[in-house]
Amino acid sequence: MDQLIVCPHCGATNRLPDGRPASAAKCGKCGVALFGGHPADVSAAIFSRHIERSTIPVLVDVWAPWCAPCRMMAPAFAAAAAELEPQVRLVKLNSDVEQAVAAQLGISGIPTLLLFRGGREIARQSGAMSARQIVQWTKQHL
Repeated sequence: MDQLIVCPHCGATNRLPDGRPASAAKCGKCGVALFGGHPADVSAAIFSRHIERSTIPVLVDVWAPWCAPCRMMAPAFAAAAAELEPQVRLVKLNSDVEQAVAAQLGISGIPTLLLFRGGREIARQSGAMSARQIVQWTKQHL
C-alpha cells in the first residue's frame, strides 16, 4: 500500500509508492526532501495536514521559546528525529504562535509530546525527555 507523506515545508501531500525509499523522496510540489533527519517547525495549517493526511505516525513536540525545559529538550528531539524518521514524522508546534491549536489539543504544560496515528492521538507525555527516552516512548506506543 502506498504511503501518504505530507511535506513539512509546503504542506503538499505526496504519494510514496511501496518499495521506494522514503529517505530519498522529494516533494512533488516544492522539490524539497520529505525527510531531513530533523524535526520541522509547522504552522497550524501544516500541522493539521500532517495529522489528517499522513499515513505514517506523527510525533509532535508542543513547546514555547520562553520555556527552559523545552529549549533543553530541543536537541534531544532533533536526535530522536534522526533515528525515527522516515518511519515517524517529527514536528514542532510553537504553543505561543499557535495558541488556538494548543488549546484545542488541551495542552496544559510544556514541553508535551503527542503521538498521532491515523488522525487520532494515541499517546501523550509531558515533561522533558532525553533522545533515548523519546525514541523508546515512541516505539512503545506504536
